[in-house]
Amino acid sequence: MAAPLHHVIIGSGSAGFGAAKTLREGDPDCRITMFTMDGIPFYHRYELPEIFRGRTDWRDLLAVPPSFYDEHRINLRRRCRVVDVDGAAHTVSLAHQETVPFDSLLVAAGGRAYLPENLTGQADLIHGFGSFEAAMKVYRDLPKGGSVIMIGGDMIGIDLLLTLLSTGYSVTLIVNAQTFWPHELSAGERAPLLDVLRNKGVRVIENARPVGISARNAGAPARQVALDDGTEVGGDVVMAFCGLASSVEFMLRADVDIERGLLVTPELRTTNEAIWAAGDVCQIWHDGDKAYKFYHGWKNVRVMGELAARNIQGAHEPFDVDVEDSIWVGEDGEIHSTFWTRET
Repeated sequence: MAAPLHHVIIGSGSAGFGAAKTLREGDPDCRITMFTMDGIPFYHRYELPEIFRGRTDWRDLLAVPPSFYDEHRINLRRRCRVVDVDGAAHTVSLAHQETVPFDSLLVAAGGRAYLPENLTGQADLIHGFGSFEAAMKVYRDLPKGGSVIMIGGDMIGIDLLLTLLSTGYSVTLIVNAQTFWPHELSAGERAPLLDVLRNKGVRVIENARPVGISARNAGAPARQVALDDGTEVGGDVVMAFCGLASSVEFMLRADVDIERGLLVTPELRTTNEAIWAAGDVCQIWHDGDKAYKFYHGWKNVRVMGELAARNIQGAHEPFDVDVEDSIWVGEDGEIHSTFWTRET
């Protein structure tokens, strides 16, 4: 009797988790291994702003109880970093020298926060928000009623910004090309959205670029951001929300095509027949536009993971986004975005 197929998934977020669950539903005998650098099982990252409303226990954010993985025979390998994928040998190599073979590989590693190149030298002065641990550090370092300087303000950042405002913090937003990313907006299209934020009390700075960040050794503010117009902005915490860069550096030997992300067919298959990709890490061919496109947002990412799993097991379903990308000011005067679509 043939050995059960071994499906390996890199990433344990919405796409990876959805894929693992779907693979198990489709084949009760297959082996499933998930590798993640997170120390916490899959949780809803879009709920991280709720930490500022008092939800500081990581268990409150979990999508499923930890026992789910054992019950469904999903081998969740936490705090494991994939450093190489050998596409010809069908193996994944981990930082601690272990090599794991696979029959199919799904790359759902997501992306890391993009930081403008001129600020990379001050990265240690910028607070991240890409994990529960990073979010908790912001929560601990930000004084009650304190101030945040936000650079960029993509849709993940705007979500946090609105929570901060409603919980008694102040925010200065330094606008750049990534403000409201992944929506691609002209200055005119951004204007009414920025007006909503101003009306809520956000200090909005346009037409000025951060050129440096410094720490203050004593007293407030704890951070100082220098702008290219010669002015400075003070705050307790500096955060950058300038979109995502796909995490694909470990795929260079994988025998797959890479542009900004992994290039995949509408069925989410790479140029290596054993390797698939889903979520923020992949660019999907759009025949109508004759181009590879990213599709972001909570719902799209989840749908991709489930779709990739079905196709790995023999289906031939193309990805068809059913939420057209848009952002608008509603009749309630609030900002609405398809990026925030979160139906379960």
